[in-house]
Amino acid sequence: MSDNVVRTHSHGTHRLDWEDPTLREWDCTVLWSDPADPEAGIVLDRSAFYPGGGGQPPDHGVLLWGGVQTRIVGTRKGEDLYLLPAPQDPVPPAGAAVHGALDDVRRSALMRTHSGLHVLCGTVFRDFGAMVTGGNMEPGEARLDFNLPEIPAGFKQGLEDAVNAEILADRAIEVRLLPREQALAIPDIIRTQAVFPPETPELRIVDIIGLDAQADGGTHVASTRQIGRLQVYKVENKGRQNRRVRIRLSD
Repeated sequence: MSDNVVRTHSHGTHRLDWEDPTLREWDCTVLWSDPADPEAGIVLDRSAFYPGGGGQPPDHGVLLWGGVQTRIVGTRKGEDLYLLPAPQDPVPPAGAAVHGALDDVRRSALMRTHSGLHVLCGTVFRDFGAMVTGGNMEPGEARLDFNLPEIPAGFKQGLEDAVNAEILADRAIEVRLLPREQALAIPDIIRTQAVFPPETPELRIVDIIGLDAQADGGTHVASTRQIGRLQVYKVENKGRQNRRVRIRLSD
């Protein structure tokens, strides 16, 4: 459901988002930027901005430096973690000391939503043995597609009840790095069809204890109860084999 890249560093950038997903503010230094070309992005030595991947959108936030503010509204792909400033905002030069701060409302909603998708995935896999064929999320709302040719009567409400029962069970959500071979030896550690983990020596595993363990690169809450209640608000047919399940946070 998220990219499986597991490096603690993204070339020059130390990934604080993986070390502590509750972190919202931190001090750092600009490693690289081009103030004459804002769309080239900004590279920090330390960053808590989740860059996006595997369906989870990137974080938004600000960089504070020299008495001015640079809004961060996205990322771009490249050999490093390039943060994109809002149009017309000033770009801090290389070497500048900056203070980073995330949009807490957006990040917290994405963490709850992403963890909710894992509960959904684990519940469907346990009860129906169905693999994920696609997915996407926004803050507070998301969908997963499952290889599920047939569903029983009352599927939508039954699934919502089962998912919320797992949330109320307050299962711990743990994140760990495992050697690649050890991780791939875990049964069903890859839950998305036609997706293969990258050729890295370690994989990052997100484990909802007793329900779901997957290779995953996203940010998550610490326990299922922190997700809050989920609503399964629509189930759609997407071809002969696929069912699309749409969920949203309802509190």
